[in-house]
Amino acid sequence: MNADAHGAPRTTPPAGTALSRLAVPAGMLAAVAAAFAYVGTVDPNHPGHYPPCPLYRFTGLYCPGCGGLRSAHAFIHGDLAGALHDNAVAVLGYGVFAVLWAVWAIRAARGLPFRIDPGRGRMWALGALVAVFTVVRNLPFGGWLHP
Repeated sequence: MNADAHGAPRTTPPAGTALSRLAVPAGMLAAVAAAFAYVGTVDPNHPGHYPPCPLYRFTGLYCPGCGGLRSAHAFIHGDLAGALHDNAVAVLGYGVFAVLWAVWAIRAARGLPFRIDPGRGRMWALGALVAVFTVVRNLPFGGWLHP
């Protein structure tokens, strides 16, 4: 660690080229792309390809993830309305992932660290949003949120 003219600690970017620093973000993107490619190829709307949701199977209640695979399949095929219908929270998650990945990749290329610290308040708000989504989609008037 070096110090600047005022004696404050300064970190230097890690050694290596921007391309080598992008290896981990690129690996993550490749894994997510492979998973999406599989779901895009193997249609979850046809039974037998994926296991059923245990909560739905035993209780008839939709969990926050129910419809996530159908949502991803519709999203991959360009059917945004269908993807939102199957699981709106998942579609929101795709966008959040894309933004966070882009920030991570840019920071990695510049040799800067990337850390996510949303704080307790934001995590509680996210939990409340998912809980409200789950409850509303299981009520009679929340039928439009059923996958």
